[in-house]
Parts: sequence; C-alpha cells; structure tokens
Amino acid sequence: MDITLFDYDLPTHLIAQKPCEQRDHSRLLVVNKQNKTFEDKMFYDIVDYLKPGDVLVRNNTKVLPARLLGIKEITGAHCELLLLKQLEDDCWECLARPAKSLKVGAIIDFGRGKLRAECLKEKEEGLRVFKLTYQGIFLEILEELGQMPLPPYISQQLCANDRYQTIYAKNEGSAAAPTAGFHFTEQLFRQIKTKGIEVVDITLHIGLGTFRPIKTADTKDHVMHSEIYELTPELADKLNLAKKENRRIICVGTTAVRTLEANFAKYQMFKAAHEPTSIFIEPGYTYKTVDALITNFHLPKSTLIMLVSALMGCEFTLEVYRYAVRNKYRFFSFGDAMFIHE
Repeated sequence: MDITLFDYDLPTHLIAQKPCEQRDHSRLLVVNKQNKTFEDKMFYDIVDYLKPGDVLVRNNTKVLPARLLGIKEITGAHCELLLLKQLEDDCWECLARPAKSLKVGAIIDFGRGKLRAECLKEKEEGLRVFKLTYQGIFLEILEELGQMPLPPYISQQLCANDRYQTIYAKNEGSAAAPTAGFHFTEQLFRQIKTKGIEVVDITLHIGLGTFRPIKTADTKDHVMHSEIYELTPELADKLNLAKKENRRIICVGTTAVRTLEANFAKYQMFKAAHEPTSIFIEPGYTYKTVDALITNFHLPKSTLIMLVSALMGCEFTLEVYRYAVRNKYRFFSFGDAMFIHE
C-alpha cells in the first residue's frame, strides 16, 4: 500500500510533552467501528465499556533506563548509546550516535569507570554491538547512569522515571514503553476486576521498530524488526478458553495485539512460547484473536497507525484521527487514548 494513505495533518501543539498528572484523567475517544460512531469520554469511563467475562490483555514489559551519555576515550568526544537488545552475557545491540565515529575498538566511558563499552561490531542504520564492563550490579548502575529512552518528539527528560512506565511493569528489557497502559491506575484495575473482567499479562520487549519510521514508498517493501515475546502456558489456556466461549479479548496497546496475533497465526491456537516475532499488520490483514483495542494516537505513516487501520479500515481511521485533531485530543506517548470496539 502507498505510505501516503496513512498520513494526516497534526499541529505540533497537540503532541503531548508530559504525562497527565492523574493517569486515568486522560481523555478517551470511544469508537464503535461497526456503527462508525464516536463518544468523548474520560479514561476512567473505560469501565463502563467492559463486560463481565472480557479478558483484558496487557504488556508487563519494563523499560530500561537504556539511554547512556558518555565520553569516547582518547578523543573525549561526546557519544550516546541506546541499549536495544541483549545478545549474550554483557554484549548489547545498540543504536549509536554519532555512529560514523564509533568504529570497532572504540571505547566509551559513561561514569568514571563505573560503566564502559567497547565496540565489537558495526552494523547498518547506526547499529553497533558493544561489550559492557562495569563494577557492581548492572541494573543498579543503569538506574544510576541511564536515562529513559524517550521518543524524539518529547523535548525534555522526565522528573520521575516511573512516569514512563506502566504501574504493572514487571519484566525488564524494553527500549520503549507500551504507552496505552499509562492510563491505568490501581483503583481502576480494582473496579475492572470487581466487574468480572479477567486481567492477564503477556510480555513483549519493545525494540528498534519503535524508533524507525517507514522509509519505503510502498508498505510491502518495509521490513519489521524482530522483538521477543513470552506467553505462558497458563495464559495460553485462559485465552483458548475465552475464545472457545466467545468472550471478548481486549488488548491494551499494539504490542499486546502483535503478540496474540503472531502466536495464534503460527500455532492456529494460543500456545506457550518465548520467541521472536516480526509480524507486520496492515489493512488487508484479518484479525484472528483481538475483539477490541485500547490504544493511543499514533504517528503519521507509522506501522502502528497501519495496525489500527487494519482493525477499523483505512478511511475510517483517518476520519477518527481528523476528529481527534479538531477536538484537540493529545497525541502520541503521553497523549490521550481510544477504545475501539463494535
């Protein structure tokens, strides 16, 4: 498909630069994709649209403070690494800046010897493999020296790192947050569970694809980067039962969608797995597992707006987005949310 089909005009002042003070006080646009209707609500109203027996699937990945600012030894030049994927032991695939000056053998110091990195391999698109050496416990050092890897459209660092985490973040390893989950609070989850909705967790560690815009004119030429997901035996059983009983499966965010769809497409049922997926969902794709979606508003020409378009149609998706712009919804990671259902 032509990438321009997924473009829309967005005034820059609608790009949210900081999270809502109270997580569940973001706005919520409720979209019925069958009737093609909109309702303007607040996120805490989501409880009214969930039914007893629904299964709410969320991604419990935890973001690493993986943005490291350091000094290149010998030259003293300022460098930046974004840790994307742990390969083995203390070797990491990283997005490096400035990549051209970081050749094999280059060494970066991030904190007076507390953490150092040596370049072992050069890859395309600014990617490098680095070997990390440190004194002490790695995650503690990362918490001390690292910054949250905020998207480039957010202009300043957060005062508190936990605002770039969901409240249910558990399994460390992500280079970005599953932002649709930002809107939930403990109180909201208590209300949801009291109503008889089952809340379950998958894990998908979000990687390079989040930071890469589509550069091809035709979507068929785009290559998705691989990400690791985990679906436990217990969860596979619960999801298979829900599907058998025709109960709704509702995903919190596009990462949960990709996990469930990739798993079901591969095994023709839900099956326990810990493996990579590079599933690319665009219009023409037939959803096999997801009945409804809670998601934020996504970047123009992104794989995420394509995933949403596959769920409710390309033309209607752009109509929804134009409505959101006219009504001054906040966009992207710290923005408002949609609930798409029928």
